[in-house]
Amino acid sequence: MNLLIVSNAPIIKKDNNLFAYSPYVKEMEIWAKYADNVAFCCPQWKQENGLLISKIPFSVSKVFLLSDFNLTSIVSIVKSFFQIFYNLIIIFKAMIWANHIHLRCPGNVGLLGSIAQIFFPSKIKTAKYAANWDPKAKNPWSYKLQKWVLTAAFFTKNMKVLVYGNWENSSKNNKSFFTASYFEMDKINIAPRNFSKGIKIIFVGTLSLGKRPLYTIQLIEKLIEQKIDIELFIYGEGNQRIILEKYIINHNLSEKVILKGNQNADSIKKAYQNSHFLILPSKSEGWPKVVAEAMFWGCVPLASHVSCVSTMLDNGNRGLILNINLQTDVQNIKAIISNLDQYTVMSKKAMDWSRKYTLDYFEQEIKLLLQP
Repeated sequence: MNLLIVSNAPIIKKDNNLFAYSPYVKEMEIWAKYADNVAFCCPQWKQENGLLISKIPFSVSKVFLLSDFNLTSIVSIVKSFFQIFYNLIIIFKAMIWANHIHLRCPGNVGLLGSIAQIFFPSKIKTAKYAANWDPKAKNPWSYKLQKWVLTAAFFTKNMKVLVYGNWENSSKNNKSFFTASYFEMDKINIAPRNFSKGIKIIFVGTLSLGKRPLYTIQLIEKLIEQKIDIELFIYGEGNQRIILEKYIINHNLSEKVILKGNQNADSIKKAYQNSHFLILPSKSEGWPKVVAEAMFWGCVPLASHVSCVSTMLDNGNRGLILNINLQTDVQNIKAIISNLDQYTVMSKKAMDWSRKYTLDYFEQEIKLLLQP
């Protein structure tokens, strides 16, 4: 079986080896197990540009190279017209080669791929929609178009669209799905935490406006002002780092807020295991992997109400849903901190839920999707 992966995620070639975004590589390794040949249809970067990358550990039969382009506005579409036309030709050639077409959405390439796949109704297809599927969410027009095309059963045949969460009035093409980071064998016992040596909170993610890292720091600052013994460790890089560094210095937070930068998976895992809370006040998510990862280790999430987060947190029984209001969020966090028994129950519930979604289970579900 020839598996084609159509994605915005770039390939980076270094020393005759292929690299890509690390979590993406980890997932694609599972898909590749059940294919005879694997090909990527995607852009290629000459450098990683700050992206956390890993070597692709499986054989790649072909790379159908696409030109980077932008579809965020009508003006950008006009400017990119010839690139779009060229990319469509490449995507068509790639889909002719494939037996199973796998789209990674949303994104510019995902949009073209969702249109091109209409012309291959007999081929088996999957599309992973990694962003917020909530019909009420405010999404770019290109995201809405991809969702409409993929779920319109009249146009799109033999398709399973993997979405995060269960939503009313879903198309028959939709399949509620999940993602995973750990195996069954990773389920080691975690001792109950206490607050005797202070409280540790971690932020894991891109330092971008959408993830609200500055709000995270301001929230911790307010807790410190109320004499809470608390530390924040921020893992990740991004264009907001300079702003965060200045804020930390200007507000004398250097001893309490520590920027750790990008770290490998083992370091992040240890951080989950040794922290009380993970915080993610993000504006938009699909299935926030860091939330599920933290829960796996009993690290209680503090996350905003986006996508399927409320389901993951069981409406506040497995973590705290942030209001993105400093006064309210501070009071709600203090209420959890002041009741160790409540925190312990919440931590146990979070761990029990997350440990259902292992990579072993994930692999079983991928295998079923790839069966002809």
